[in-house]
Amino acid sequence: MKQFMDKDFLLSTDMAKTLYHDFAENMPILDYHCHINPQEIYEDRKFDTITQVWLGGDHYKWRQMRSNGVDEKYVTGDSTDREKFQAWAETMPKLIGNPLYHWSHLELRKYFGYQGYLNGDTAEEVWNLCNMRLQEDSMTVRNLIKQSGVTLICTTDDPVDSLEWHKKIAEDDTFDVQVLPAWRPDKAMNVEKPAFGAYMAQLSQVSGVQITDFASLKEALKKRMAFFASMGCCVSDHALEYVMYAPAADSEVDAILAKGLKGEAVSKEEELKFKTAFMLFVAREYNAMGWIMQIHYGCKRDNNGYMFEKLGADTGFDCINNYAPSAQMADFLNALSTNNEIPKTILYSLNPNDNASIGTIIGCFQEKFPGKIQQGSAWWFNDHKTGMTEQMTSLANLGCLGNFIGMLTDSRSFLSYTRHEYFRRILCNLIGDWVENGEYPADMKALEEIVKGICYNNSVKYFGFKLDEVK
Repeated sequence: MKQFMDKDFLLSTDMAKTLYHDFAENMPILDYHCHINPQEIYEDRKFDTITQVWLGGDHYKWRQMRSNGVDEKYVTGDSTDREKFQAWAETMPKLIGNPLYHWSHLELRKYFGYQGYLNGDTAEEVWNLCNMRLQEDSMTVRNLIKQSGVTLICTTDDPVDSLEWHKKIAEDDTFDVQVLPAWRPDKAMNVEKPAFGAYMAQLSQVSGVQITDFASLKEALKKRMAFFASMGCCVSDHALEYVMYAPAADSEVDAILAKGLKGEAVSKEEELKFKTAFMLFVAREYNAMGWIMQIHYGCKRDNNGYMFEKLGADTGFDCINNYAPSAQMADFLNALSTNNEIPKTILYSLNPNDNASIGTIIGCFQEKFPGKIQQGSAWWFNDHKTGMTEQMTSLANLGCLGNFIGMLTDSRSFLSYTRHEYFRRILCNLIGDWVENGEYPADMKALEEIVKGICYNNSVKYFGFKLDEVK
């Protein structure tokens, strides 16, 4: 029996161990998509308790606490940090097979030096150790980023954002990790939402363009894109329930926008037509500006109406949307291809059943740049051992795994960089199995390039950031 989470954790063959320890283990991290707060980076926040780091805003953990019967008071309610931590500690032993069990212990080991395992009985010991360590200067936000080997971070930012914290970080010579904005224009596209009109008023104000029709909306967005580009942005991100392709005439789009501006109800057909026009416009702009387009889709959000009214969005009540829109995604990219206007694009589906369809779709539009169209890393409900293995296996079966840009953190926590270690161990185990089984030669030069590429170098080249590859 192997020791729990030893140095060869998740590495089942000699080749897997070699690939990980020789090539992957010490590679830096390029965090090209996350949800951390740039203000906390600039201010170099120091956390008071492990609860603030672990349970503040982490809907992954909240879901499992609820699954363990924990009262909401100890999840998002007004109980003390110590009580919430105890509830999480008592949930942990039930999470056998869940990535949260692995992630939590990887974080305890890397950042706090704790070699045991967390449960209700050890909670006091872990609580005291973590809180004591968090008071050390080495545990401020900036130092956590530095000791994690992070070279660059892309946050998630709305078109109306001032980006003041990004500017302050860029002007601070004492911190050499790049923190760049990423363009997330969901609110500008969600014409069906009650708050759409109020958001358009905000966008009009910050852009200096009065939005009255689709042409003026496009002009406002272009002005904000230019501002984001001046702040180093070259990455966009879109959260879609599902991919749509419902082309419409300009007059129809104007009429739909007018209804949204007045707060009138928009039909599902009208919503899809507006969003199609919106996505086609921004995609063409991204291509002209050399930006990367990320599309996350396949999530059905806010499924518990009672809890949504109490807690709002992003509190742990989302699920996989079983609709697999492969034809619509292909049609959307094909519409852009007519005039060669497809930007570099990364596609993430929350539904693992979409792996094969994405693998075949991206193969239709590859050109000029290695892996121009990417299948993104296993996302959200899929970023576990099985999901990552299945995503990479499918990509290898249908595409060119050696050009894959690898893992992203996609987290609000500054301790989540151990997810890259988790991913890299799974990657090396998968490739190691193929080599051990005689499915790929033990060509160490080629294997080193593949592993280092997927861990870091491919993303450096893909995004074009001012970073050096690791040889």
